[in-house]
Amino acid sequence: MGASVTPPAGPDPEPDAGSGSTGRPGGLLLVAAGVCLEAVLLVGLAVMIAVELVRGASDSVGVSIFLVAFFAGVAWALVAATRALWSGRRGGRAPLVVWQIMQGLVGVSLLTSGPLWAVLGGVVLLLVAAAVLVALMTRRVVEATSG
Repeated sequence: MGASVTPPAGPDPEPDAGSGSTGRPGGLLLVAAGVCLEAVLLVGLAVMIAVELVRGASDSVGVSIFLVAFFAGVAWALVAATRALWSGRRGGRAPLVVWQIMQGLVGVSLLTSGPLWAVLGGVVLLLVAAAVLVALMTRRVVEATSG
């Protein structure tokens, strides 16, 4: 009667903590949410500059046009990189890391700029960049996006 009992083979009965219904790690959801916030802010800046340009309040038409195109282009690139990660491809990781570092540098420069709105904006930029960067580097996110 010394028969051993082995558990049935199959999926783990307890889902991983931090994974969504899609099986993606929670860190990837944090990355997507943070980058979505960044893209929305960039598009908002582009729209504000475009409105300023149309109203004739811009001191430099060329710079305003460049900034609108730049902010819209970076927002598009961030969304495309996030979609790549969401699909399990690693190609989007490098552009997102570079952007988080650049955003962190902007946040640090805003911390020393003086006005309260700039300091608060710098804190927000730093917090979002740090959260996304840390989430991008977690083992579960790297494993989920190494395809």
